[in-house]
Amino acid sequence: MPSLEFKGKQFVYSHHLSVPFRELKIDKEKSLPEENKAPTLDDNLIIHGDNLEGLKALLPTHAGKVDCIFIDPPYNTGNEGWCYNDNVRSPLMQEWLKKSANPVDKEDLERHDKWLCMMWPRVNLLKELLSEDGSIWITLDDNEVHKFKVLMDEVFGEENFITGSIWHKNYAPKSTARHFSEDHDHILIYAKNAETWVPNLLERAEESNAKYKNPDDDPRGPWRPNNLAARNFYSKGTYSIKCPGGRVVEGPPRGLYWKVSEENFWKLDEDNRIWWGESGNNIPAPKIFLTEVKQGRVPQTIWHWSDVGHTQEAKRTLLDILDFDTSGDVFVTPKPVRLIQRVLELATQPTSVVLDSFAGSGTTAEAVLKANKKDNGDRRFILIECEDYAETMTAKRVSNVISGYEYKGTQREELYKEKLTWSNFYKKSPDILAKVEQLEVKYGNSFDNIKKEIKDGVLTVVGERKIEEHAPGLGGSFTYCTLGEPINIEGLLTGEGLPSHEALAQYVFYTATGRSLEAVSKPSVDGLVGETDLYRIHLFYKPDATWLRSNEAALNNDKLEAIKASGAKGKRTIVFAVAKFMSQKELSKNRIEFCQLPYAVHRIMGN
Repeated sequence: MPSLEFKGKQFVYSHHLSVPFRELKIDKEKSLPEENKAPTLDDNLIIHGDNLEGLKALLPTHAGKVDCIFIDPPYNTGNEGWCYNDNVRSPLMQEWLKKSANPVDKEDLERHDKWLCMMWPRVNLLKELLSEDGSIWITLDDNEVHKFKVLMDEVFGEENFITGSIWHKNYAPKSTARHFSEDHDHILIYAKNAETWVPNLLERAEESNAKYKNPDDDPRGPWRPNNLAARNFYSKGTYSIKCPGGRVVEGPPRGLYWKVSEENFWKLDEDNRIWWGESGNNIPAPKIFLTEVKQGRVPQTIWHWSDVGHTQEAKRTLLDILDFDTSGDVFVTPKPVRLIQRVLELATQPTSVVLDSFAGSGTTAEAVLKANKKDNGDRRFILIECEDYAETMTAKRVSNVISGYEYKGTQREELYKEKLTWSNFYKKSPDILAKVEQLEVKYGNSFDNIKKEIKDGVLTVVGERKIEEHAPGLGGSFTYCTLGEPINIEGLLTGEGLPSHEALAQYVFYTATGRSLEAVSKPSVDGLVGETDLYRIHLFYKPDATWLRSNEAALNNDKLEAIKASGAKGKRTIVFAVAKFMSQKELSKNRIEFCQLPYAVHRIMGN
């Protein structure tokens, strides 16, 4: 398989392994917990901090547990002003970055290399966080999508590439474009395991169901006629058919073949699965019953703005929720909620964990909350945002969406848009009118008014809802986190910067097993923090320098007896402590491996 080469790759290839673990610190003042409850890391999370370090901080608790990842990274257009500042240890890398432009601009001839250096370690960590049944969705434009596709093939394996979809993001061409009006973005879709991952089906459209009728009162319900002829050669598909009304159909049309043999055709007719028309002389058509078709639509790779929203809709939604005009300048590229709702519809179940490590304005959180509202689900979101607006925009938007927000005026939600020309209106007017009628029935109780307007050749159907004082919220909660100091194991020697028991337990469990810890119980007599099918991990630790220097912190006979009494059941037992007061022979007899803090952690990690 071809690999992608770019400047700096040799220095960032394993950079994600050297990124330090940081403890997630809960900020109670900025959190919005459930009523009468304290904020917890088990809730929805908004993490303010560098997203590379934020992803690493999630590994001890979420490795292999994220079901759906949606990211909208910088497109690297040269106009975004993003900075590449990962602390890569290589002196050559540091010298290169010191001499080059930062923020990255359009004149930077190495901006593509910097962008790929930025994305490589993040993609590697995202893969570790993704569950075996999970998928990752990335939005990009033509600036980087082709290079990123090769990068993703290398990290995820090209066999796990699902498809690339096109999002038609603009409903009108840009007249200011120099060459072409760029009206689409790309969505790359990968699975952790493409052999087992399949997308959910989309809801069947009302117009699709409307095609099914029941003119003959068939007890099996509504059906639609299908074509009996096809182009594929079939040796038994050239017979003549005598209709009940007396007409003889000499055979299939020229160049075509009946899909079934004559014997099977008459069996279908005997089962009332052939429609001959009211007169009994139509070319026979097999019935397709609504109850026998897929109760959903297979997703397609073209996503039209009329179904998933457009860029202007996204900006208008953000301005309405935050109610300050400057957000249009602070964050100019939000994605429409409907776009991410489509991703969630295809990629999640009601209990899925959804991660967005380029959270921006927090659209993903709103999409998750709306999905939960729709099907009474319990999806959880994790947002990571490094910019200063993580509190004033990202968290503020999510808070407003949850609790409701001050708003007086008319809320408008675009329900349908269709560009009209004489030819398509002439051909499609019945379908268009039927679609509008279906929207009026479907949303009639949700809006005060369904407004239809044709302007500049575009038919728009908009739902309008009058809000007097307060837009209702969707409900929910979140915990706001920052990144603490790196978990410095050497600090155990000096007593400086000691991590909490919970953070160190998650850390040693992940480094020993490569698995995240479900939950951390309070320190116990046997020190057990968690187990897998193969391992039991014990930790004797308190974030107290005096205690760590005392004999009480060491693994002794009393602790050994407590470990044995807890029932290892033949599993490999690993015990972390600062010292031990017994021989390795005694431990080996009980299948126990002692790991001395802080040194053994580095041995297990392979450093």
